[in-house]
Amino acid sequence: MITLNRIMKLILFFTLTAFLSKCSTPNQGPTPVIKPIVSITSTPITEGTDVIFTISLSSTSDSATTIAIVTTPNTASTDDYTTTNLTKTIPAGQTSITVNIPTNSDSIGESTETFTLTGTVTSNNTSNTAPIIAVGTILDNGILASELDIWLTKGDQSVLLQKQNTIQLFGTTSNSFQTINVDENQTYQTIDGFGYTLTGGSVEIINSLNATKKQELLQELFGNTVTSIGISYLRISIGASDLNSSVFSYNDLPNGQVDSAQTNFSLAPDNALILMLKEILLINPNIKIMAVPWSAPSWMKSSYTTIGSSLVPIYYSSYATYFVKYIQGMKANGITIDAVCPQNEPLHGGNNPSLVMTATQQISFIKKLGLAFQNNAITTKIVCYDHNCDNPQYPIQVLNDAEAKPYIDGSAFHLYAGDISALSTVHDAHPTKKLYFTEQWTSSTGNFGGDLKWHLKNVVIGSMRNWSVNALEWNLANDASFGPHTSGGCTQCKGAITINNSSGYTRNIAYYIIAHASKFVPNGSIRIASNISGNLSNVAFKTPTGKKVLIVENDGGTTETFNIKFNGKWITTSLETGSVGTYVW
Repeated sequence: MITLNRIMKLILFFTLTAFLSKCSTPNQGPTPVIKPIVSITSTPITEGTDVIFTISLSSTSDSATTIAIVTTPNTASTDDYTTTNLTKTIPAGQTSITVNIPTNSDSIGESTETFTLTGTVTSNNTSNTAPIIAVGTILDNGILASELDIWLTKGDQSVLLQKQNTIQLFGTTSNSFQTINVDENQTYQTIDGFGYTLTGGSVEIINSLNATKKQELLQELFGNTVTSIGISYLRISIGASDLNSSVFSYNDLPNGQVDSAQTNFSLAPDNALILMLKEILLINPNIKIMAVPWSAPSWMKSSYTTIGSSLVPIYYSSYATYFVKYIQGMKANGITIDAVCPQNEPLHGGNNPSLVMTATQQISFIKKLGLAFQNNAITTKIVCYDHNCDNPQYPIQVLNDAEAKPYIDGSAFHLYAGDISALSTVHDAHPTKKLYFTEQWTSSTGNFGGDLKWHLKNVVIGSMRNWSVNALEWNLANDASFGPHTSGGCTQCKGAITINNSSGYTRNIAYYIIAHASKFVPNGSIRIASNISGNLSNVAFKTPTGKKVLIVENDGGTTETFNIKFNGKWITTSLETGSVGTYVW
């Protein structure tokens, strides 16, 4: 009886517990996940600053939210802001990100300009089913910004590579002034760069500066800041040039000894040059370098001498090996040689050092050199001639040789004789081969104004209009006595820079000649069409970023007023006699 009573009590307890449990727990499924909502907002800004768009989630998400962003113009054109097409992500656990769209100041007065930013959520962790849209509002700053910059140098040196503070606006008001038409649809050669020869003497004298001043100079020459001139091409000597302190090669032997295998080859005599090139490459890793010998080692020449004489044919293969070891040795030092010439001024045997190499001899040597490069997987370009414009038949003869021609990238010129149009003569004969302008000196006895006009007209503008891919002045730097140089080397060659002492230097005429191009026309720019108008020598380029650059030299005797016309509009400006202007838009 007791046992039955206990059983009944247990049954009653469990029945009551089950009833209470059923009444107290709702009969529901899993709790639903509420996805956050994405929204986008922005605040009006004044032109010249960034429009900041804020993309927000209404709540955090356990996974990242990916949004595809694209801008489209409204009243603002794509010249007013930076067009954008990218993907942005709000990380898991965060609720917002910002997107900055830079805007530009312009010369047009308006109250507001707008563009649209559209965001499409590509992940599935939000509740949005349509793109999110916001308007970027740009308020006019009331300031007229020039549509064209002018950098000027005057022959009287009162203005030296100085940006002019004038407002230049393109318009369509007619006038009777002469016009330079610039046409970006008609293109010519791609530009390798502008610069100088970095001689051993240049290295020696630049190294005499204290560390701070030296770095300041190298940054000014090779950097890309507002105060730099952006040198993009250097020519160096293989062994000594006449603007080294002494004559040397990379395999000098006593008279009577030979080393056909180039076993004793060593770059050690040029360690200072190599170290400076490494410093320059840290500033401009993309600088192009051409290397050229003034002479082969004396034991390889028909007379044991550093002055004149010719390479003995039995040593052609050995000399090709010398070049191969040079390219490989420089590469081992982190220095890429873009191009070589077989010989500097091959028809001038009076310099110290120098070597005479006729066109026939150069053809024979290039065949050996090209094969040696090919066998050693060397891609360095071979450029023939490298002498004056009075003998275009020399490079034409070399390029006419069917066996040598495939190894040759082009031909190089100086302008101590002849006319710059010789480059076009060679181009017309061999239009697939490049042209280089590799050297022109300014003299210690020269006149700033006269040199400015002549060199801009011929070396920069003239070479470019005649298909050259580069334009180089001669020596980069020397001391106040126009040294160092070898015994018998140039005593009047004036560097672009004079090093006065350990803490000071002076910029000379060659600095401004090259800077009017190098600062504004980087490697990879393309020459575009521009017409010569009266006394206004000029050449035009389009840079890799789309800027247009026009260099103009007034070769006349009075101030010239003219129009710069582009895409149906023009700016009217003037240039004093003997002055040079670089115009950028």
